[in-house]
Amino acid sequence: MTRRILIIVGHPDPAPERLARALAQAYADGATAAGHEVRRIDLARLDVPLLHTRAEFETGQPPAALAHAADDLRWAEHIVFVFPLWLGTMPALLKAFLEQMIRPGVAFAFPESGRTVARPLLRGRSARLVVTMGMPALLYRIWFLSHGTAGLRRSILGFAGIRPVRETLIGLVEGASGAKRAKWLARLRDLGTRAA
Repeated sequence: MTRRILIIVGHPDPAPERLARALAQAYADGATAAGHEVRRIDLARLDVPLLHTRAEFETGQPPAALAHAADDLRWAEHIVFVFPLWLGTMPALLKAFLEQMIRPGVAFAFPESGRTVARPLLRGRSARLVVTMGMPALLYRIWFLSHGTAGLRRSILGFAGIRPVRETLIGLVEGASGAKRAKWLARLRDLGTRAA
């Protein structure tokens, strides 16, 4: 079964040698080779404005420069986020992007009369978080309880109806050997092939 896959590269640095870009490309290569449809959004190449008011969030629409991203989000059946861990969570650019996307009309609808809970608009989609970090991934899971990715999984993506959300945590990336990087890339290529 083929799937429609959206890969979102959340590294703010546009340098092509960033590991996040190589991991995203490996996933895309695996997915494409398996016959899946793949689209990609590289946030470092977009102008993602910040939201400043509640009214702007509730009544506004994503800016014209991000309209294609909202369309891609609706199109996708599986969404892959690839980003580095910064200060225990996602980079600010990715958070700003999610604030523009996980909003009324794109990711949820306000409660209808007589209801108290918003209606998720992105049900039926799954996601994978691919997160690189300088610390050991096991330390992030056990000591820090994966708090940054847990919030993204439950409070943001879960609110929009995206589930299940799986994680691939890649630790000790600084100074990793070529063999280690090749192993990570092969793992992502395999995940892309299975659209897992």
